[in-house]
Amino acid sequence: MTRRTSPASPASPANPANSANSASRTSRTTDVLLTATAPAIWGSTYIVTTELLPANYPLTVALLRALPAGLLLLLIVRKLPERAWWGRIFVLGALNFSVLWAMLFLAAYRLPGGVAATITSVQPLMVVFLASAFLGAPVRALSVVAAVVGIGGVALLVLTPNAALDAIGIAAAVAAAVSMAFGTVLSRRWQPPVSALAFTAWQLTAGGLLLLPFALLLEPPLPALTLHNWIGFGWLGLVGAALTYIVWFRGVARLEPSAIAPLAFLSPVTAVILGWALLGQALSAWQVAGIGIVIASIWLSQRAQRGAQPVVRAVPAARQAG
Repeated sequence: MTRRTSPASPASPANPANSANSASRTSRTTDVLLTATAPAIWGSTYIVTTELLPANYPLTVALLRALPAGLLLLLIVRKLPERAWWGRIFVLGALNFSVLWAMLFLAAYRLPGGVAATITSVQPLMVVFLASAFLGAPVRALSVVAAVVGIGGVALLVLTPNAALDAIGIAAAVAAAVSMAFGTVLSRRWQPPVSALAFTAWQLTAGGLLLLPFALLLEPPLPALTLHNWIGFGWLGLVGAALTYIVWFRGVARLEPSAIAPLAFLSPVTAVILGWALLGQALSAWQVAGIGIVIASIWLSQRAQRGAQPVVRAVPAARQAG
């Protein structure tokens, strides 16, 4: 007696299309979670800077965070960009490191941390519209809502009622947000055919070289460094710059800009939790609510990308070299 078997239905797990979609979702979730570790680790920058580094050396600290890490990675990859890429690499190094870090430090010195963090948190909202302009990505309403909700969550998390405002500090915070937004989108558009390791090495080195003259001219020499100082610089350079930006640029290459940008909301979350856990700072009910809202906004931003077609990653190399 012959047993008749019916073909796999479209909803059957054996359907190749379903298997491919499931694998794609799993891969994307892995990419999101891995990329999220970078801004989560960046949240340690505040406590490391205030507790382990010499005070009032913003440009020097940014320089020592970028340039040694970039040179170390260059020694590993042993590859320089082709001549056609040098201009783009220095633009990206300025946006992702030189301008961003200089403006963040200036904002931190001129504004209370809560005000600076709240202003710079508009960056994911900027990315939604910049990705549309530079990459042709659609502006999804849910992405906009997620970014606005995230800004509100950060405000609850770090903003205080008596926060003082300063025009220069506000301008610096806005400049930092604009710099990171452009850096995120253009890092997606301008991708040389190399690994994330090489891409990170080039940008960190370029950013450090751009910071070098300003640090030497505008700031006095560092005092003799203590063991704590060395530990702080080592963490910011090796982990907070080299390792995390390899992970970040890997994510930039794989995820939509409007999906990756909201992950930056995790930085103030980590900063507040570390302040509570290590420094005994108070954690109010409003701040706990802010953490929940931030997490919800990140979830919304990822949900907005479901079913989205991938945007173009980069202009073809032949055209970019022209």
